[in-house]
Amino acid sequence: MASKSSSSKSSTDRKSVANLRAGKSSGGSGSSTLWENVKAILVTLAIFLAIRTFLIEAYRIPSGSMIPTLLVGDWLFVNKLAYGPHVPFTDINLPGYDDPERGDVVVFVSPDQVDQPEDPNPILVKRLVAVAGDTVWMRGGVFHVNGMAQRQGFPASENPKGDGGFSHPLFSWQKQFEVRGTRAGDPPASPTLDDWGPLVVPAKFLFMLGDNRYDSKDGRYWGFVPRENVRGRPVFVYYSYNADESVRPLPFLTDIRWGRIGTIIK
Repeated sequence: MASKSSSSKSSTDRKSVANLRAGKSSGGSGSSTLWENVKAILVTLAIFLAIRTFLIEAYRIPSGSMIPTLLVGDWLFVNKLAYGPHVPFTDINLPGYDDPERGDVVVFVSPDQVDQPEDPNPILVKRLVAVAGDTVWMRGGVFHVNGMAQRQGFPASENPKGDGGFSHPLFSWQKQFEVRGTRAGDPPASPTLDDWGPLVVPAKFLFMLGDNRYDSKDGRYWGFVPRENVRGRPVFVYYSYNADESVRPLPFLTDIRWGRIGTIIK
């Protein structure tokens, strides 16, 4: 009997050792399952962060500076791969498959805005209206690029008009880029919203304006945008609700702009 018991015990010990080697310890099944769940969560998180960093990201429109192209309460998908994704926490921009062109709607990091030290470099969305080497000016509210007047578009012409003669100390950045002797004449002594320039866009910089130009703090205030500040190109509106004028409770649920969903951004 003692011999049989010893044999049975030896057999059990061998099975236990085999199970341990195979990672099947009786007390480890719960730990193994937990670790598998943690790994799945980490992989999912890594995939999400990679997509958000290098491919596509959501962006919310907080102001009316791009009306009628974009409305307050629009949520956009932004293609970050097009112009080259930015590596977070670095100064590195990876190559993209396209370059920003005049007329594109662009998401970018604002140049320093000295009048708002609490948030001097917000993420903005504006229209790219001039690229490096372009000569730009505005006369009587009409924007010109290289001598050609630029149409703002019929819908934008219906935007409320402000004081085109308004001047601001922030416009003083323009002085160092002004040029003389062009067909536009000399720059005004005091630039205003409707009359400024000519200015030449320097190499590796871009110039941005809002479509709703009397309700847009844009390049006229904070100057040219470094090319490396560009973060992506909005593609389409995936969700929209009346965030400005709704009188309904919970407008993000009760005042959805169904007709805006799926709108391609041009």
